[in-house]
Amino acid sequence: MKSETLTVQQVFQDRRQYCVPFYQRAYVWTLRNQWTALWEDIHEKALARVQGMAITPHFLGAVVLEPQVKEGLMGVDTLHIIDGQQRLTTLQYILGSLYLALESTGLCEFQPALLGCMQNSNEGTMRNPVVERFKLWPTFRDEQHYVRSLAAQSLDELRKAFPDSFTQHGSLRVHHAHPPSLEALWFFTRTFVKWIRSDNASPQRNAEALIMAVLKDLKLVSICLEAEDDAQVIFETLNGRGAELHATDLIRNYIFMRAEHDGVNAMALYEEQWKGFEDSYWSERQRRGRLSKPRMEWLIHATLQVEMGCEIDLSRLYNEYRRYVATTSPSPKADQQVMALNRYAIHYKALIKASSTSPIGRLAQRIAAYDVTTLHPLALLISVSDNADAEKTAMYDDLVSYVVRRAICGLTPKNYNNVFMNALRHLSKTCISAQELRNNLNALGGEASRWPSDAEFFNACTCGSLFPGRLDAPRMRSLLTELEGALRRTVKCEEPVSPDLSSLDIDHLMPQSWFTHWPLPGGTMVTDTEVTAVDELLLMGAALSPVQVQIGQRNKAIATLGNLTLLNLSVNRSVQHYDFARKQDELIAHTSLRLNVPLISKDGWDEVQIAERSEHLGQLALQVWAKKG
Repeated sequence: MKSETLTVQQVFQDRRQYCVPFYQRAYVWTLRNQWTALWEDIHEKALARVQGMAITPHFLGAVVLEPQVKEGLMGVDTLHIIDGQQRLTTLQYILGSLYLALESTGLCEFQPALLGCMQNSNEGTMRNPVVERFKLWPTFRDEQHYVRSLAAQSLDELRKAFPDSFTQHGSLRVHHAHPPSLEALWFFTRTFVKWIRSDNASPQRNAEALIMAVLKDLKLVSICLEAEDDAQVIFETLNGRGAELHATDLIRNYIFMRAEHDGVNAMALYEEQWKGFEDSYWSERQRRGRLSKPRMEWLIHATLQVEMGCEIDLSRLYNEYRRYVATTSPSPKADQQVMALNRYAIHYKALIKASSTSPIGRLAQRIAAYDVTTLHPLALLISVSDNADAEKTAMYDDLVSYVVRRAICGLTPKNYNNVFMNALRHLSKTCISAQELRNNLNALGGEASRWPSDAEFFNACTCGSLFPGRLDAPRMRSLLTELEGALRRTVKCEEPVSPDLSSLDIDHLMPQSWFTHWPLPGGTMVTDTEVTAVDELLLMGAALSPVQVQIGQRNKAIATLGNLTLLNLSVNRSVQHYDFARKQDELIAHTSLRLNVPLISKDGWDEVQIAERSEHLGQLALQVWAKKG
């Protein structure tokens, strides 16, 4: 490689064009993070020139350029910007702003000094004058607003080019999303005009000092690669350890820089296979625990776990991706890598959106409340397999059963990453089938991993404190929603598929504050103080009176499955502490759920009725979350 130190004027003076490779990210520098500091550097040099002080250059950093082979005499010399596109693009915005500032202050005689650094001349010898006349050509994401901004010959033309960004009085709208090129030109132009009109010297002297500060006093280290230099290695060295780029930026560059070596048409690959990943859906951040990453990173993370059958270090995602390509035999070419990502992306979207009717979409709906993202790689392995939908559904049913049974039985999810990764490895080495997955889950032992038996699960459903207790509100609501769906399938229901019940409230048929309107068996009324005293006595292991035993039994029954249902929020709030007769009237008027319909004919509601309903729903739960041998 060859390196040299150049002024801004030297960088842009030759008949050449700096091209941002189409696969690189868009322009991201902003007023807050970069432009203000850059103006301060320019201002320092301009002021020194006005005051006749000695000038020392200000270094903006390095740019790495890869010259492209020019065929024939037509066209300008082209260099791809491997690193430094943000700097070079900003310098074009600064030059454009200087041009507009000179027009605004009536100092147009200085404009020719700038034009040679903004535009290539002799359009008659260009292949595509519309593009090649610009000294820098951005990535396609910035292309439209870049051209409109730099084509403006005055601030009035700039306003006309972006009418939605300006008020009727001609000022830039506040709290409005503007194209970055417009924001840059607006900031620098107004700043330059203010400087030119300042009182420290004549406008002509200020303008000349400002132009010289930009063209002569700002310098860059220009590094030009030669044929034997590896552009990707250099790009990684400059950016791989920094926080500025996402792992997906590095991976994208890696794929497309390698495309040519693989004999793949990079532009066609980008347009036909990769461009969909530039959608905002994939850059949207997703939070998992304490980590917040772009959705694309989570996709690649899951894909690598499926492909490699091992845990992947998210903090080293780019290096892990390189390892995947290097260790896979045969090593996948650029187009094969992108095709694989697209293949997984279809299934990953269904898994995240939890709205499709595909097997993996239905799985996502059923486990959404349980926050088991460690299941994603295994779910993807099953979804991309060649199995029929019925086989995939059977596998997902077992996984849901495993997760739900453990939650209801109060067993920890902390070992799920190992459980599901081991299952993924097992299926990858043997056969991706329902029986193989079932065998793997049935073989698990110990509190951290086992799949609860029917007896344990049924006992937890009928006797366990579920809500409040082992399940939070989203999980309890999900549980009751699935039971509602199962109940509908047992009758000739007008709406056999459960509607969206996520807005309903979880109701305790016998309320948690039952002592106000609900006497004990035999008619005894108790107070809140007496109920609290029983809880304390139970904690101490003290002996209880017969009434206290009844209080303890009732308190235990409140949170069990048989006493829980779903109700319209306003209905629940209006009757939640009242007696059963009042609740029953509201049920008759406002409910159509199969969970609630049998309650309408009840004569009363007590611990016996709760136990009977728990038994009924527990038997149903054994079918919904079945465990097969």
